[in-house]
Formats: sequence, structure tokens, C-alpha cells
Amino acid sequence: MGTVTLGVSIAVPEPYGSLLQKRRADFGDPAAHGIPSHITLLPPTETERNRLPAIEAHLARVASEGRAFPMRLSGTGTFRPLSPVVFVQVVEGTSACSWLQQRIRDASGPLVRELQFPYHPHVTVAHGISEEGMDRAYEELAGFEAEWTVGCFALHEQGADGVWRKLREYEFGGNRPVKGVPAQGGAPIDAPAPTHH
Repeated sequence: MGTVTLGVSIAVPEPYGSLLQKRRADFGDPAAHGIPSHITLLPPTETERNRLPAIEAHLARVASEGRAFPMRLSGTGTFRPLSPVVFVQVVEGTSACSWLQQRIRDASGPLVRELQFPYHPHVTVAHGISEEGMDRAYEELAGFEAEWTVGCFALHEQGADGVWRKLREYEFGGNRPVKGVPAQGGAPIDAPAPTHH
């Protein structure tokens, strides 16, 4: 059956998602085209393909316990020098994201795993590029603002081409996953980076 690399995330809706993805490409990040804008709930995780049914059932249970919540993004932050990442900050919705990611990685479920860094919800807009590109991202998106109501999260699989593709979307408050249409390039997942205060 082989293995698959999975991730779970909340998509940044339009028009904000495409705008941030285009800006990420403009800053010189080659990963931008295969990674639509998102907030990670489960970073890239390798597992056996035959475990997918159990994983999907687990995610449906998590979603059934969730409720829609307000999300607001505002301004930029960075994990430099510990990690070469510039991001748009989540200023409302952090506790809901934290609750969801903990439930997804619950020790009794099929996606249990440790994180490399403490969980810190964010939207990556530059990763591993030149210092000049990172500085531009940090400065030029400092005034960025977006808000919406989050009603679902999605499961994604990374293809052999490195692109993340949506497998299913899970709406809150219902116990059945809603089959998603594979997105262009899919939505993706960055590993969380350390928190800076």
C-alpha cells in the first residue's frame, strides 16, 4: 500500500488567500505556487496509506465537536533567527486553532505525533528565502488585515511533485466529511515554528 504524507489546515479564503499566495511568490519563495495560504493544524505527517479510513473517521469526529469561530489576521511577525520564516499573525482564533490541533494529534487517535516547536498558528508568507526577501515580506505586509468565520478544516496529501492537494473538507458540527474538490495546487502545510514573545 505504501506511505502518504498528510497534513491538516484551515484555508485562508478569497480574496485574501490568492493575494497572500501571490505576494509570497513575489517575495521570491519558490514554494508559493504549490502552497495556497493556510493556517496549519497538523504539519506534514507520514503514515501508511491503509490508515486513511481511520484518519478520516478521526477527523470527522474532531470536526463534529467543533464550532464555527471568528478568525482575524493582522500584521506580520517572524521566527528569525531561529527559523527563516516571516508570517502574517493570527490575532483572533488562536485558542480555537490550538484546541483543534491538540484534538487532531490526540494520543488516542491515529495522528499522534510530537511537534518540533511549540504550536503557534500563523500564515507563512516567506520561508527560507534571502534576507532581503524576508525583510520585504515583513515590511510590505505589516498593514495586512483579514477576518472571516472559520467553518471547516481540510485534509491534504502531498504529491510526488511536492504539491499539496485537498482530499476532504470537514465541516464543524456534523459528523460526516464533505468531499472536497482537489484545489489548484491544493492547500498545504508548514511545520509550526517556535513562538517569540
